[in-house]
Amino acid sequence: MIVLSGGTGTPKLIDGLRNVLPEEDITVVVNTAEDLWVSGNLITPDIDTVLYLLSDRIDKGKWWGVRDDTFSTHDAMKLAGHDEGMMIGDLDRATHIMRSEMLRQGLSLTEAMQKMASLFGIRSHILPMSDDPVSTMITTPSGRIHFQDFWVKQHGGPEVLEVSQDGIDDASISPGVIEALEKEDNVLIGPSNPITSIGPIINLPGMRDILKGKKVVAVSPIIGREPISGPAGKLMSACGFDVSSVGVAECYNGLLDAMILDVRDGSAGDPVMDMGIDVFFTDTLMSSVDISKDLAKHMIDIFNNI
Repeated sequence: MIVLSGGTGTPKLIDGLRNVLPEEDITVVVNTAEDLWVSGNLITPDIDTVLYLLSDRIDKGKWWGVRDDTFSTHDAMKLAGHDEGMMIGDLDRATHIMRSEMLRQGLSLTEAMQKMASLFGIRSHILPMSDDPVSTMITTPSGRIHFQDFWVKQHGGPEVLEVSQDGIDDASISPGVIEALEKEDNVLIGPSNPITSIGPIINLPGMRDILKGKKVVAVSPIIGREPISGPAGKLMSACGFDVSSVGVAECYNGLLDAMILDVRDGSAGDPVMDMGIDVFFTDTLMSSVDISKDLAKHMIDIFNNI
């Protein structure tokens, strides 16, 4: 199975999925449009969340970073007047350093991540959406800023006038993703932000055409009028989409065979079905690994019956 993933929401589902499928049967295509270079090293937040999850190192209290990490390097640099704008743990930074050295030695991001996954003993396949740089930019009344500046440095506070991905038109789907899609028909769009996490993946040139030939099921990251986590609501509104599961379905217009909504989001069912999409209801909050496992099992049943 191929999973399109961003940050927190989808990795929680992957945590359940790896309990019901052999890990080697799971391929995760990860958003890279939130990546940026910090202090000489490439930070890949969404990739690293998946990397740490599948190597059983993730901090599940935050759903990012390494469990029991320390911040001595960050603190020393900040004390000396070098503020990186985000807290980077020491163990997390080691990952960034190793990956960046591989890139400087000429490896593609896909090749570097394959090597990192092997070093971390991971049997699943972690694939960057592209080996080319793509950056999500947020236009605010004060100007355009990188997504990480908006979300991490400014805590998602500024008004959002526009969301765009610099470099998306010139980026190519990574060869590893192309190869995976040639072999697999089932594609899950995880419950990540449809604008800045999933949007860059499906908006890569040629990706929508490929997905139209697959069985595609999405899990909504919205319950009622509220995102389960993160800035999806503000970003969807800025892009002209209703903040609802119906709005999420419109983001994926023409791609979905089925959509999984939360049991508390019943009013969205009929409008989504009116779009020609099969609708299923279950608990999508994933407050425990058992709920994540149940959602994963339900999802597999859906793929087997559409």
